[in-house]
Amino acid sequence: MPKMKTDSGAKKRVKVTGTGRLRRGKAFRGHLMEKKTSVRARRLGRETGFAPGTERNVKKLLGL
Repeated sequence: MPKMKTDSGAKKRVKVTGTGRLRRGKAFRGHLMEKKTSVRARRLGRETGFAPGTERNVKKLLGL
């Protein structure tokens, strides 16, 4: 049987914690930051989790 390959894009974007939870960065932080408030910019800089259904799909991509 062929081996399952992990998704390279998901591997670069998702971090797995020690307890097995998945963490991701938030969108809308790449550019046009001048017009966003400092509060919003700080909030976008934090990592966040996934919705339960999405987390299941991402785990499959990562081979977990």
